[in-house]
Amino acid sequence: MTLRPSGGALTRLKNAEVSWGAFDPDAYVEHNYSVLQSEDAEILHLVRDHFADHFRKQAVGPVSGIDVGAGANLYPALAMLPWCDEITLFERSPANVSYLASQVESYDENWDQFWNALCEHEAYGSLEMAPREKFRKVVGVEQGNIFHLERHRGRWSVGTMFFVAESMTASHQEFRLGVEAFMSALAPGAPFAAAFMEHSKGYHAGEHFFPACDVGESEVHASLESFAEDFKVVRLKSSAAVRNGYTGMIVAYGWRRKSDQDIPVADL
Repeated sequence: MTLRPSGGALTRLKNAEVSWGAFDPDAYVEHNYSVLQSEDAEILHLVRDHFADHFRKQAVGPVSGIDVGAGANLYPALAMLPWCDEITLFERSPANVSYLASQVESYDENWDQFWNALCEHEAYGSLEMAPREKFRKVVGVEQGNIFHLERHRGRWSVGTMFFVAESMTASHQEFRLGVEAFMSALAPGAPFAAAFMEHSKGYHAGEHFFPACDVGESEVHASLESFAEDFKVVRLKSSAAVRNGYTGMIVAYGWRRKSDQDIPVADL
């Protein structure tokens, strides 16, 4: 049976009330990532330049990265690939975990177009080995709940979180807690990139409907300001809708605050 959005309980669900086992990664990939859409191309441009600029200036050795709520999307991990000797794809849905695990050995051809877009920057085009080979060497999949990341505080040195905090709940408090969990998992000074659906009303992944939290640029900025520094919140110029029920996409990127004097956003 197809679940459809309404003004009722379905659109007021909190994260723990959602049937994440019903998420259909194959349908999600087919709809969103079978071809490189203009929104994702714009995101890749922003993120690749941010990461490449950071690691060029820092000149640090290989680091550990995390993609929080990886879902059925590989391009955030690809965006971190040149600088990592370990990338954790952290995901709750059992179906998405299975999909991600199936991609580690040799990811599907549709992801080549995303890598090619990244390779427009020399930091990616000059990778010392084939991207599939490095992906296989450094990527691991971990099943887990975003709200349990506190036990890994400060563990990762680069991180991404794409379409997660606002797409896992209808609760603004849980949205803020999700952003806090992501940022708290990063080491001080770590570069990050996060993407959000603007004013999303919920979405389908196969036959099932999943709730979302209605956020805009101001909510995204407010959720990050206690944990990030020198960061930008950008509404994408691209406007071709990949689905109904949202008004645009937002990308935030910057650095994890070096100070440990964070104010939990849940208490603001």
